[in-house]
Parts: sequence; structure tokens; C-alpha cells
Amino acid sequence: MALDQTPGIAPYDAPEKDLYEIGEMPPLGYVPKKMYAWAIRKERHGEPDTAMQVEVVDTWSLDSHEVLVLVMAAGVNYNGVWASLGVPISPFDGHKQPYHIAGSDASGIVWAVGDKVKRWKVGDEVVVHCNQDDGDDEHCNGGDPMYSPSQRIWGYETHDGSFAQFCRVQAQQLMPRPRHLTWEESACYTLTLATAYRMLFGHAPHDLQPGQNVLVWGASGGLGSYAIQLVNTAGANAIGVISEEDKREFVMNLGAKGVINRKEFKCWGQLPTVNTPEYNDWLKEARKFGKAIWDITGKGVSVDMVFEHPGEATFPVSALVVKKGGMVVICAGTTGYNCTFDVRYMWMHQKRLQGSHFAHLAQASAANRLMIERRLDPCMSEVFPWEEIPAAHMMMRRNEHKPGNMAVLVQSPRTGLRTFEDALEAGRRG
Repeated sequence: MALDQTPGIAPYDAPEKDLYEIGEMPPLGYVPKKMYAWAIRKERHGEPDTAMQVEVVDTWSLDSHEVLVLVMAAGVNYNGVWASLGVPISPFDGHKQPYHIAGSDASGIVWAVGDKVKRWKVGDEVVVHCNQDDGDDEHCNGGDPMYSPSQRIWGYETHDGSFAQFCRVQAQQLMPRPRHLTWEESACYTLTLATAYRMLFGHAPHDLQPGQNVLVWGASGGLGSYAIQLVNTAGANAIGVISEEDKREFVMNLGAKGVINRKEFKCWGQLPTVNTPEYNDWLKEARKFGKAIWDITGKGVSVDMVFEHPGEATFPVSALVVKKGGMVVICAGTTGYNCTFDVRYMWMHQKRLQGSHFAHLAQASAANRLMIERRLDPCMSEVFPWEEIPAAHMMMRRNEHKPGNMAVLVQSPRTGLRTFEDALEAGRRG
């Protein structure tokens, strides 16, 4: 069987009801009136373990180009923490809905399709990427959909994410599921992988080339673990940065050329005022960090690209150590948003600062194809049952999660299942 071929689902008996318990399967294609969901409400904004509560809500109705997916498993990302806290903004200020269901990664089964959906049919096994747009402007038709004014992140800027028995998505969000992976492995990777793919390959002429060197911050995390693998797959060299020594082996095993522990240096945070004694101390430490890169790449060989997402704490160093004509590409600010740098090194060395935000379908599909072809590992670290979805977000909030990516079970009754038939059989056994 071809790697991406999906066999049909065999017939099975199931009653028609208005609401099914978690893990209980309706008849294929039957849409119940209600569903269970982990809902956030504006008046509950706070820590995930109080903001997220199980509610029974209406199952989504579909527009002509939308698809209803039975969620087998979902991925845990930091935007679930942000949605719970209402920080830096409340998602309710954007979508104006009475409740918010977080979750921007999912694997599952196509359960119903709008009347204009042609590419997908009931029973298809899919993963979901989280970019939505309205599809009716020049950016979505011949340009880059990520520049569309209608662009939004599903499950964060929309209220119909994956922490529910069913999720509602645009048909263009669906991609074939890698069938060699379990449901939970399939659910944990799309957001971080596609984000990393666009950062590395989506900003010509600074798209990654074989033999180049990339500095990867947070190399053991969700984004970093895919960046290391993608860099390696492209025939380039990844230099991973970690904060704990026990993560070194994990990063090296992903294919990094070398690893640097940032705790060995004292050049983090906002840039001191230029030409002060504090600046001179910072510059001395930052150049020590640059030398640690040269110890891996070779003397005088600075990195072609810096894969940035910590932001405030690391950006001054990133802007310094990237080579002349190189690029710092950034997709987040997990340590803060007030990024500073010495602009003299920027203009004199003609460096590029590039913002990057998720990915469009072509980029997400290219990344997904690498997963289907088994060129990448999903790096799933932990799996949580349905009832522990808030606890998983609390672990992420406290930075207590293991290296890699976390997943949660929704309709899949247990871990290790790879087909819908497996899930049906496991559900019957209880």
C-alpha cells in the first residue's frame, strides 16, 4: 500500500443518540446534536486548570466549504495557555463568541462535509493545520495567504478548536494523516512543524540551503526539535541551544551538529545602553557565545540563519552572531516582546530581520509529506487522557513538560492505536 493511501472504514453497529460519551463512537457520518468540550469563558480567565471546564455544547453546523472532524487526539500548544489566561489578549475580544474551545492541532476522521467540499469525503483520516483565511483576496489567490487580512489561527483566534469531540475546519486545513503514526503522534506535530518549515524555507532568498549553518534556540522544545530535524534533512547544520544539560543527548540524537548550553554565558535580556561599561561586559560575553558557535562550525564561520522564538532574552545576541547578509527569523517572544539590538551591526553587516507566522497550506503540506515519508520523528514526549487536558496545559505553563511535543486523547480510547478499527475494538473492550 502506498504511504498515503487510506483504506475505507468497515461497517459497524452503533446507536443514534443526541450525545455520546468520550470515546463512544457514533455511526460513521452521523452527527449528534450535542458534544462534550473543554470550554473557556471570559469570566473564567485565569490558570488553565480553572479556566478550562467540560461543558456540553451544540455540535457545529457547517458552511459549504467546511468539514466536521471527529477528533481522535489533539496537540497541546502554548496558545491554549494564552487563551485560558486571556493574555496577551483575550480571544473573546476577537471572535466575540460566548465560549472558546482551544486546541490548534488534531488528528481524526472526516465526519461530515459542506456541499462544496470536493477533496475530502466522510471516513478520510486526516490531520489539521491551523491556518484559516477567507480565500477571496489577492494574497489567497496567487500570493501568500499568510498576508491576507482575513488570516487567523484556528483554535486561538477562532472559538472552535480541537479540545472537543468534533471540530469544525475549513476544507483547506485538512491533510492526509501519516498512517504509520498513532492517533496521538499524528495530533502533536502540525502547528510546530509547519511553523518551523516556513521559518526555514519560506523567506527567499534566505531559504535554507545545503551546507548552511543554523542556530536553533530552544532546541529540545516543540519548535526546536522540528527545526533540528528539518535542517538536518535539508543537508544543513543545526547548532542547538539548550538550558539544561540533560537535554543535550536528546538534541544530538535529533541530528544537531553541536549543542551549546546558554547557562554557561551571561548575555541574556535586553541590550544595555551602547558604549557603557555594562554594554562592554555584555559584548564580551556575547562574543564568547559566538566563539562557542565557531567551535562547532569552524573558526570565523558564523551562522547563516538564527531560528528565533524566545525574543527579548536572546534577540540582542541573535542579531550579533548571525553572519553578514544572514537572517534572524522570529516567530514568537516566549521570554518577552521588547526586543533590542545594536543596529550598527544590522546595517553595516546588512543583516535581515524576518518575522514569521505559522504557514500556508503548500508549506504545511510539504512539511506533512516529510512526516508521511518517515523522514521526521514527531518527537511526542507525553500523552494525557481527556480529563487531564487542563493539567497538560499547567505543565506547559510551568515549563515542567518533557522535551518534544505533548498530545491528548479525545475520542481515541487509549494510546498506541493506529486505525479507526483499532479504536472501535478498544472501545468495545472498555
